[in-house]
Amino acid sequence: MPKAHDLAELNAQLLAACHEDEQRVIAGHTQTVGLATLQEREHLLPMAEEGFELAEICFPRVDGLGCVRVRTNAYSVPVKPGKTVEVRLYPSYVEVRDEGRCLARHERCYGHQQQVLDLEHYLDVLERKPGALAGSKPLARWREKGLWPESYDHLLDDLIGRHGKQSGTRQMIQVVGLAKQHGHERLRAAVESTLALGCSDAAAIRHLVTAADLTHARTEIIEVGELSRFERPLPVIAHYDGLLSPEVGQ
Repeated sequence: MPKAHDLAELNAQLLAACHEDEQRVIAGHTQTVGLATLQEREHLLPMAEEGFELAEICFPRVDGLGCVRVRTNAYSVPVKPGKTVEVRLYPSYVEVRDEGRCLARHERCYGHQQQVLDLEHYLDVLERKPGALAGSKPLARWREKGLWPESYDHLLDDLIGRHGKQSGTRQMIQVVGLAKQHGHERLRAAVESTLALGCSDAAAIRHLVTAADLTHARTEIIEVGELSRFERPLPVIAHYDGLLSPEVGQ
């Protein structure tokens, strides 16, 4: 499967070849291809105002492994098996939808009989069966893509040491789930920060990840001299003595 940088290099080579071809002169003509293209452009129809769909659309059913088969490859999707979903196959990526809502998006695989798996799509299942995490294919795919760094292994070992294998792995799965909302970079930074402080705690990581989203109301700072506008004279109650009658005084 071509990588992003390989596609960028191929595009650059193709563009350079197109510019080079603009200097070519077709047999029987005196103008270059580039000059003839400019003259022809004046007689072309304007571009369409409305775009058209470039994707190949199909409606596969989710299999027992939580995947949909597109062409010869399988792509994971966070949907229960048996459900029919809409798949849009683009040149560079595959998008899985349900009633117009995007469920998953994968880089398109041009291999044959390959599995494109995302660990995020299996977190709910793994939280119920945490013992399956260590040897799972989605975890192996994350390692290959660099989404599971060594710091995650250190954190998992610490959590298992403190809480046991089942509970510790389950807490690790919950920590990994934070990446879906807050991003992988922020989660990785939070994990490395807690490990550096010697605090292997899921609650601490959750706090660090979400701390950037917390907002605090700011109180307006008022100069001391401006407070004079709030000054009021003290009440005088001496006049109330005139209301007292002699009988009240007795």
